[in-house]
Amino acid sequence: MAHPKRKISKSRRDKRRTHYKATAPAVGTCSNCNEMKLNHRACPSCGYYAGRSMFVPES
Repeated sequence: MAHPKRKISKSRRDKRRTHYKATAPAVGTCSNCNEMKLNHRACPSCGYYAGRSMFVPES
């Protein structure tokens, strides 16, 4: 197995890792109740997705 010939410094290692960052989730509004919801998912407050009722939310 190959081994590194020189130690990779912390700054060089961290520069390589700068591209790995968390992204904010895509959030939209429900077309039925105008509440905030995640895209491509049923609305947790009213249970609608694409204009159709998928489930009846609890409480």
